Amino acid sequence: MPKLGLIAGNGKFPLLVLDAARASGYDVVVAAIKEETFPEIEKHGAAVHWLSLGELSKLIETFQAEGITQAVMAGQVKHKQIFSAIRPDWRLAKLLLALPTRNTNSLIGAVAKVLADEGIHLIDSTALLEPMLATTGVLTRRVPTDQELTNITYGRAVAHHVARFDIGQTVVIAEAACVAIEAMEGTDAAILRAGELMATLRGASATLSRALTVVKVARPNQDMRFDVPVVGVRTIEVMRQAGATCLALDAGKCLMLDKPSVIALADAAGIAIIADAPAPHPHG
Repeated sequence: MPKLGLIAGNGKFPLLVLDAARASGYDVVVAAIKEETFPEIEKHGAAVHWLSLGELSKLIETFQAEGITQAVMAGQVKHKQIFSAIRPDWRLAKLLLALPTRNTNSLIGAVAKVLADEGIHLIDSTALLEPMLATTGVLTRRVPTDQELTNITYGRAVAHHVARFDIGQTVVIAEAACVAIEAMEGTDAAILRAGELMATLRGASATLSRALTVVKVARPNQDMRFDVPVVGVRTIEVMRQAGATCLALDAGKCLMLDKPSVIALADAAGIAIIADAPAPHPHG
């Protein structure tokens, strides 16, 4: 039975990857991050090793002892955790000091290189979950309105520029004006922040519609091995709370966890979901 290492962050994504890998015949060894991973991962029939976010050497030693040569990263690690809450071991501290930019993508990319140098190669986190990738077209009963389509066109242009700098992958738009850009706080917090801002503009003097369009994109040349854009039921719940009426995704580059439930909840809330092929990025 082939072995696969799983570096598990938070959310249900690692649980889905674990179940899919076991169903595909892999013997899975989990490196669970104490600060992030759901404890229920221990109930999914795999060997689980708990380690702190800063323990890169322990991660490598654990996988090498288990004979792991292929691994997958799944689940978010909060940006704030990476840059403030961890106590790095010597190997991670050396890596952090050598980073040209202190963003998540460059950090995880550097970790991937260190792992590869130690004989542990990361594979695409979506390799086992292809059916969950957003497919091109309107995914809900309701199609986007003309205003939402205008928001999407503008929002995708803004989001792709922002994603180039690894600031975030989500923007929130109202009447072709950018209300919020995701940064270290994460997608849900950015959507809620946009909703709170629009709530303050509800008076007679407000010029913007309160209806918000959420646009989530992949980075230019998105590395599908880590930090893949993900939406789920919680995304729709947060959108409804914030007064957002439309969600636009990059087809083939964004995972929809529990896709049928996401679409059903969106339909119930009157939220439109549409996925388009990622735009070309001339600047790479």
